[in-house]
Amino acid sequence: MRSMLPAPPSDPSDSSDSSRPWPAPRLCAPLLAALVLAGCATRLPSAPDGGVPVPGAWAGQGAVQAPAARPADDLAQWWRQLGDAQLTGLVTQALQAHTSMRSARAAVEQARAQRDVQAAGLLPSLDASGSAQRSRSNGATGNSFQLGLDASWEPDLFGRIASGVRAGEADLLAAEAGVAAAQVALAAEVAVNYISLRSQQQRLQIAESNLAAQRETAQITGWRVQAGLASAVAEQQARTIVEQTAAQLPALQAGMAQARHALAVLTGQPPAALDQALAASAPVPQAPARLALAFPADTLRQRPDVRQAELGVRAAWERVAQAEAQRLPSLRLGGTLGLKALSLGALTGGGATAASLLASVSLPVFDGGALRAQVRAQEAALEQARVGYEAAVLGALKDVEDALVALQGDRERLARLEAAAEAAGNAALLAQHQYASGLVDFQTVLDTQRTLLTAQDGVASTVASASTNHVRLYKALGGGWQAPREAGPQGQEP
Repeated sequence: MRSMLPAPPSDPSDSSDSSRPWPAPRLCAPLLAALVLAGCATRLPSAPDGGVPVPGAWAGQGAVQAPAARPADDLAQWWRQLGDAQLTGLVTQALQAHTSMRSARAAVEQARAQRDVQAAGLLPSLDASGSAQRSRSNGATGNSFQLGLDASWEPDLFGRIASGVRAGEADLLAAEAGVAAAQVALAAEVAVNYISLRSQQQRLQIAESNLAAQRETAQITGWRVQAGLASAVAEQQARTIVEQTAAQLPALQAGMAQARHALAVLTGQPPAALDQALAASAPVPQAPARLALAFPADTLRQRPDVRQAELGVRAAWERVAQAEAQRLPSLRLGGTLGLKALSLGALTGGGATAASLLASVSLPVFDGGALRAQVRAQEAALEQARVGYEAAVLGALKDVEDALVALQGDRERLARLEAAAEAAGNAALLAQHQYASGLVDFQTVLDTQRTLLTAQDGVASTVASASTNHVRLYKALGGGWQAPREAGPQGQEP
């Protein structure tokens, strides 16, 4: 526990100069005794803790293959691992221009200024003053000029000001962690929207390809109706499936436009600024098969939101100490040095000099319980910060486990859907040939075409879902920023 008492001062009575008007030994001794006794009677706040049980390994860690690499190195710029230069450029631009990043950086500057305001209280203050007066009395006119310096200093006997400075420092570090948290969220949001765009482009191509095959089938059906080999019902059924597939295209095109608009805004541009640059279709970016998966404890150190919550506990704890110290006596030292003369020339020549020294002690005696209530308020804020920290830790653990479970499910689902899509493609091709030869009825053709479209669209959607869940896993692991490494015993990084 940090001591809140100052080092014991030397006894002023030991001084050989007994002619000094201040401080008088017989006054300082009782004063210092009262300060020490008041400090001993003060209850110190308990040290901050955040004891949240953390598992030794992830329950779903089998969803990824972990290489022998440092997770922090892999996570700092995880979007580069997706192998898409356009995505990398968009993330880089967003981190520089998006409003959330600019707002977070402004919050850092605000916290730094507030910290400096608190730190200024540890230093003496010096004020300069000057005045000029012209007066008239009984027909006589007189001038008076005055210059002065006023100095004051409050020794931080019980750490009240220092606690405020440490609280401000914790707030500053929390604001810097907020910048990292904004960076992590922004990079993930850009990647998710980019994956959505590329996925819908792939799904649009699948729909258009199936639409072409369905139109070919409808044309064949029309010829068979004209030849009397098929009924008009078959022709209308063929037209129905063509129109149903065509109806999917506007929704996919609208989704693509919305994804482009989102990416433009995320990069600090008007919504339509990226329409031309992102118009061409491209594959969905895929994460590498092997991913460096950190241990849960390492993940919590990497997560900026957890770090921010921890720093919030530190700041709240220091404010409890500050509120406790507010109930203790305070000592203020002051002095004045002034010049006074009847003319400016005499003033600059060293006119009459006046000097004074002052020491004052203030001790709260009765305030209606206001100071004690302030302590309770800060203790309640500390408890809120501790609960928030626990919630951040548990939420971080949940995010990783959820992403791992979703990723494992996507991989299993994708393997099944790819096999189904291959079989559906073979069935649709075979049914079309057999229908042209009159070996199967038209309903069989319709069923195989619907199944093929559903299976291929499911594959494309699942591929995008797997990539999206990779992004969410990177985000859950705290990826997207470089966590500062704590200094070792000799000031070296571990």
